[in-house]
Amino acid sequence: MKSLDLEAIQAFVLVAELRSFTRAAEAMDRTQSAISLKLKRLEDRLGKRLIERTPRRVSLSMEGLAFLDAAKDLLSSHERALGAFVAEKRRLIIGISHLVVGSSLPGLLTRLYEHDPSLIIELRVAGSRELLAAFDSGALDAVIVIRTDEHRRHGEVLYRERFGWIAKPDWERKHGAALALATQGEGCSVRASAARALDEAGIAWSEVFIGKGAAVVGAAAAAGLAVALMAYRSAPAGTVDIGPALSLPVLPSAEVALYTTVSDARGRSALKILAAAFKMTQ
Repeated sequence: MKSLDLEAIQAFVLVAELRSFTRAAEAMDRTQSAISLKLKRLEDRLGKRLIERTPRRVSLSMEGLAFLDAAKDLLSSHERALGAFVAEKRRLIIGISHLVVGSSLPGLLTRLYEHDPSLIIELRVAGSRELLAAFDSGALDAVIVIRTDEHRRHGEVLYRERFGWIAKPDWERKHGAALALATQGEGCSVRASAARALDEAGIAWSEVFIGKGAAVVGAAAAAGLAVALMAYRSAPAGTVDIGPALSLPVLPSAEVALYTTVSDARGRSALKILAAAFKMTQ
């Protein structure tokens, strides 16, 4: 009977989900060469090629696709077995900016659960400034936010978020009317950037819908009510960046950073998984 290296199985699942050896290595706190070696030994052990590697992309072979669900089940069973002897559940309180949490959230939570089924996740979604204030007061273990304070440089930059003028593909601005916008209200850094860009370009605009959260503002765009100021990752299905078609100014991108005070190995391991997943879905 063949025995399999569980760490190699974990490396395979992470590479499969994150589509990157580099991000899988970051999540496991290993070098990329170590991950490659583990996968090579796993493939040799199984006698199957699981990963197709090219300079530009990583994808699963047919054998890899067939093996993925079984690999996830094996890891899940292993975590449950270990969890049988855990006296206390670990609670992790995480804040995520409502500008960057969108349709990818279910996948992010699934990865965290599969990584540590006994981990209790308390998730708070709010504005970056509000979350940072809560983090500074000790109310949150970690936050993933839009970096707007140039003096706050100690966090880990995950990626640069792009923002656009999100609307239905057939949305049209009425002749002579101000550009109808859906925003998250005053205090939103994206709204401030967009307003400044429109004013400098001499484009009249009007705020016709205000909502808290990407899902709410995205719904206004999907309904055809207005042009929503949103991150690309949060844009609902069936919408596009209509900015080029309307000759609107390009919105500046922004760094998304992770700040945390978590120091225990279990908590930091979960945050590594979350960070890698955010990088993958950018």
